[in-house]
Amino acid sequence: MSTASPLPTLTAKDLASDQEVRWCPGCGDYSILAQMKKALANLGIPRENMVFISGIGCSSRFPYYMNTYGFHSIHGRAPTLATGLKAFRPDLSVWVITGDGDGLSIGGNHLIHAIRRNVDMKIILFNNEIYGLTKGQYSPTSRQGTRTKSSPFGSIDNPLRPLSLAIGAEATFVARTLDVDIQHLTMVLKRAADHKGTAFVEVYQNCKIFNDGVFEYATDKSVKADNTLFLEHGKPLIFGKDRNKGIRLHGLDPEVVTLGNGIAADDLLIHDEKAEEPSLAYLLSRMVFPRFPECVGVYRCVERPTYEELLNGQIEEAVKRKGKGKLEELFASEDTWVVK
Repeated sequence: MSTASPLPTLTAKDLASDQEVRWCPGCGDYSILAQMKKALANLGIPRENMVFISGIGCSSRFPYYMNTYGFHSIHGRAPTLATGLKAFRPDLSVWVITGDGDGLSIGGNHLIHAIRRNVDMKIILFNNEIYGLTKGQYSPTSRQGTRTKSSPFGSIDNPLRPLSLAIGAEATFVARTLDVDIQHLTMVLKRAADHKGTAFVEVYQNCKIFNDGVFEYATDKSVKADNTLFLEHGKPLIFGKDRNKGIRLHGLDPEVVTLGNGIAADDLLIHDEKAEEPSLAYLLSRMVFPRFPECVGVYRCVERPTYEELLNGQIEEAVKRKGKGKLEELFASEDTWVVK
């Protein structure tokens, strides 16, 4: 007879803290918070084993609103704190909540190295292409020509593509979803939670005050079918209101084609999220509206050893060979030593 403890039964309400949620009315953060609670309620993980770590920005209030453990850390350093915590407590479910400013500007280097190490953490990047907390300056993801308080003549910077960055850093799970597509958002968060390794999720999130409607081409029901392509593993890249458009390769470049007149689904690119070689996922991450439909869904999902597994494996091996050792003896030892 099994003596294993039953999995905890939680509801979304159980995961809601007693703090007043304070974002601007209409902010996409509300939807992400609601779907996060739904996604985590069914995972069978106790609340005391969940940790949310954030940096600075509107999105970084998130830990206050989850009835779990959490850190509201310093600007851009959430991946660093998360790495230390996961290395020491690999049993915890660790989530990093960041934004396009916090994660890709001052925090860009920390983000890259957490991803390349494959630390078992879930990084949710809220991308609204603007600095919201500091009242509307352009961010690393703002499009060229974006007029803001800090770029009154239009931004001249080439925008950073978060998914391209993550794939280039060899992220083992990469996905994009939309704040208003609650079913898809919940599905992606669940898949990220189930993934062992770094899961990087970009959420297109509307800033009602400073960048309202920047993603309408992808969220407006009247046009989204022609402007977005929902990725499905093992399926051809088909999109459009009438499901009559697709993506195929012309040499090494993707091109939009219309099915019919000699072009069939078999001629299209087939999505393979399990491919070890990330070239296809990177190609998809470079497809940008209006030239292409923007891909939504899981770009990449592969398995590799995690950072904390390898690190703790080295520690265990050292203990087997030399014993646990004593901290007092280390303090009292010589200032130099030789590693053979």
